[in-house]
Amino acid sequence: MQLLDADWEALWLTARLAALVTFVLLLVGTPIAWWLARSSSLWRGPVRAIVALPLVLPPSVLGFYLLLAMGPAGPIGQLTEALGVGPLPFTFGGLVVASVFYSLPFMVQPLQASFESIGDRPLEVAATLRASPIDAFFSVAVPLALPGFLTAGILTFAHTVGEFGVVLLIGGNLPGVTRVASVQVYDHVQALEYAAAHHMAIVLLIFSFLVLLATYAWRPVVTRR
Repeated sequence: MQLLDADWEALWLTARLAALVTFVLLLVGTPIAWWLARSSSLWRGPVRAIVALPLVLPPSVLGFYLLLAMGPAGPIGQLTEALGVGPLPFTFGGLVVASVFYSLPFMVQPLQASFESIGDRPLEVAATLRASPIDAFFSVAVPLALPGFLTAGILTFAHTVGEFGVVLLIGGNLPGVTRVASVQVYDHVQALEYAAAHHMAIVLLIFSFLVLLATYAWRPVVTRR
């Protein structure tokens, strides 16, 4: 199996994108997951629905509205113009923003489940020892939820690698800038280069299998008695 230079370039770009999106979502998704796990607010249901929306919304629909939002007349586009960043569509930065929205549930939901599984008792004990809420979070909640962090990080990285519809609408197909691995496979098929498409597809298939294997390996083993 031999990959072309363009294939390696697309794989490297995809790895950079997935790593950056995973890092950003760890920062953004953790407080959201913590709030969803601990809050009893009436807003909890709508926020959960918004977070889970990318799971059921067609990628083309999400990509279309993100494209409008990032455009010159959109709120994100106007903000980036005011900050001097420039328009985000058809840039690597645009891919990052779109992927953060699209992969959000893959970070938040595993973390929320892990935080909910902790229960109130460990945090109450920490409070009796005069730990502040922030101290209790980092010294109690985070270590207990570590398997959830690992699962969330793996799933977020893998989901970003497998994106197609959203990244194609937002980033287009610019070599070395926005052409990710999934788009590279699409290009090979469009050009009737089935052997090259097969080589790229095999790489992504093996990667997906290893991701699932790692995810199941990190999950705590429950022994039935």
